[in-house]
Amino acid sequence: MQIDLNALPDDAALLQQMLRTVLLQQSELHAENDKLRLLIQRLTRHQFGRRSEQLSADQLQFGLEDLEQTIAANQAAQDAATPVTGLPRRPRPDQPSRNHGALPDHLPRYEVVIDVEHGACLCCGNALQAIGELRTEQLDVIPTQLRVRVTRRPRYACRACEDTIVVATAPDRPVDGGMPTEALIIHVVVSKFCDSLPLYRQAQMLARQGVTLDRSTLANWVGRACWWLMPLYELVLSTVLASSKVFADDTTLPVLDPGRGQTKLGRLWCYAVDDRPWNGPGHPMAAYVYSEDRKNERPAGHLAEFRGVLQVDGYDGFKRLAEDRSDASVTLAFCWVHMRRYFHTFFVSTKSPLAAEVLAKVRELYIIEAEIRGHPAEHRREIRQQRSRPIVEALHDWLQVQVGRIPASSDLAKAIRYTIRHWPGLVVFLDDGRVEMDTNVVERAIRPHTLTRKNALFAGSDGGARHWALAMTLIQTAKLNGVDPMAWLTDVLERLVSGRTKANELHTLLPWNWAAANASKPAELAA
Repeated sequence: MQIDLNALPDDAALLQQMLRTVLLQQSELHAENDKLRLLIQRLTRHQFGRRSEQLSADQLQFGLEDLEQTIAANQAAQDAATPVTGLPRRPRPDQPSRNHGALPDHLPRYEVVIDVEHGACLCCGNALQAIGELRTEQLDVIPTQLRVRVTRRPRYACRACEDTIVVATAPDRPVDGGMPTEALIIHVVVSKFCDSLPLYRQAQMLARQGVTLDRSTLANWVGRACWWLMPLYELVLSTVLASSKVFADDTTLPVLDPGRGQTKLGRLWCYAVDDRPWNGPGHPMAAYVYSEDRKNERPAGHLAEFRGVLQVDGYDGFKRLAEDRSDASVTLAFCWVHMRRYFHTFFVSTKSPLAAEVLAKVRELYIIEAEIRGHPAEHRREIRQQRSRPIVEALHDWLQVQVGRIPASSDLAKAIRYTIRHWPGLVVFLDDGRVEMDTNVVERAIRPHTLTRKNALFAGSDGGARHWALAMTLIQTAKLNGVDPMAWLTDVLERLVSGRTKANELHTLLPWNWAAANASKPAELAA
């Protein structure tokens, strides 16, 4: 509204109306300016700042490494200047004691004896008598060493029958006529999908030991291993989806698109189960499924037989899945971390006291959750009813009041509306002790994939992406259960290739069952 200051009306009511109009326009301009300022700060933070809401332990360690190295170098210089007495050095008063841990008993040992040069006493010349020894242990390493397995099959002939030749049947191999053993193939698979080493880097590492292999050869090994392991993957996936409470999320997976000279954006869906927070009977698992897009029917197809609580973010495909179930067989539990993130982003940019109030309430809820983690589901439900519900209900009432007091176009209002819209799913945890407040379980399961994706850049095809999902499923499930993926999958592949384990016995190869069966022979597995 343009106002001519030289031609203002004399009517007081008209002047008041003009003033109200100006103030309203000013308020809208301030809201628009705040929105633009917030957008600039967000873009700046996205480009140059830290995207995570908190500094992870790993990132903190990265920052301390250089400092620790400098301290260690100074201590080494001081130790070198100290006269050698042959006795163990006593720690200096200014040097903090450090717990280096005990070396595992199953590691092989070799001994180095360092004896005195003379067996006679330097004072009187009498022979010295052994009264004991000082024994220390250090952790040593032999670089990864390739070896050749030579399989010998003696041939026998009968002197009476000229045409009779007897020889043992050759064992089945994962690669017909190929050179790799099951252990080498699994080593390549684990290095790629667990240690994030692309195949071309592994080929370079093998070449340093004089073994020249093309990357395509290693890819062939991975593909054959995935074919053999497919039944076990399907068993893990079906076991996860048969649970009554599942975490679900998805992430991107670039896939080479032949004919276009570029990649397309596929999706890797992760479905996870973890009953440990409520001391449940199930074993933790994470299963991945690849799809070429993110259409709503993808999770609907994966979860067609699922019945129970699905803990998810705000993706519409999961909402549609629950809405389409006329029998209400799927209950959505939404994530408080995703809800909190909107307020945290706004608070970082504006230092808004309203956003700070929400963050403080969420912090109170997580303090309670930390106290009851690992307790039975019923105990968790009771504590939440007593302590968490009043906080949650007060927060809901407060949000309902505030949403009408702030400009509707502001990001804070959008955060509040998102929270209110998802409120039924956010409060599911109050009445069910099995339910977590967030989807961190599946977020942690996806995190290892991001580094592998970054190093590999893309999957070579849709088939390769499915192999990616298979390998990640088996490796991450093994890690969740404290099982060494290398030892487990090597034994599994040997059993499947040789036929020692039949199709109806696959459940014995699940990580927790395999670990229980092999608990008494770690040395044999290591060999």
